[in-house]
Amino acid sequence: MEAILLEYAWVLVVLIVLEGLLAADNAVVMAVMVKHLPKVQQKKALFYGLLGAFVFRFGALFMITFLVNIWQIQALGAAYLLFISIKSLMDKGKDHSDEIKKPRKQSGFWMTVLKVELADIAFALDSMLAAVALAVTLPELGDFHIGGINGGQFIVMLLGGIVGLILIRFAARQFVVLLEKYPSLETAAFLIVGWVGIKLVVLTLAHQKVQLIDTAFPHSAVWKTTFWVVLAAIAIGGYITAMAKSRKKA
Repeated sequence: MEAILLEYAWVLVVLIVLEGLLAADNAVVMAVMVKHLPKVQQKKALFYGLLGAFVFRFGALFMITFLVNIWQIQALGAAYLLFISIKSLMDKGKDHSDEIKKPRKQSGFWMTVLKVELADIAFALDSMLAAVALAVTLPELGDFHIGGINGGQFIVMLLGGIVGLILIRFAARQFVVLLEKYPSLETAAFLIVGWVGIKLVVLTLAHQKVQLIDTAFPHSAVWKTTFWVVLAAIAIGGYITAMAKSRKKA
């Protein structure tokens, strides 16, 4: 029994780290979506975004055995994030190329909240699928099941999800502040959104009902390493560029 509890504790630590990384993705998307709003509305939109993340993540947790078979949800999430990324980058390109800049029409408060919630759905499924992949490696603990998952495994996923939400709460606001201080970081942020969209594309193509690529590929060391290296390169490159532009203005 002691060995099983130690195994559970170790998987929980790994899951917390994983949820922290996924929370960073979620927080970046929320930050770039609400950045155009006034500060008071930013806080409200982030609150609704966090509430949506809570509802969708725990909804996905209870329904994961059903949702895992619906590959279309992942596909829609991937398409949505890629659309946000490409459209925003194209709009920024048009802004820079125009001599006379016209103010872009930005989404209102509730439309922004709706966009954040749609992104939350994609991240919720991504988060819970990652949690399931870890939790199912654990031996079953107890003789009860929740949402088709063993009770002990479910509790580990629940704790990991709670930590992830706490991290999103603090990270999203910090990213908003960072984007306000260094506006040029927005390009890197939208590149990250697009890269996360590609991750969902890979998950969709590897789904058991699609299988256009090996189902084990999204969980392989090669893909995980590639994903995080590219993500880090975008973030570091964007930060260096922002710092350089900031110094020139100073």
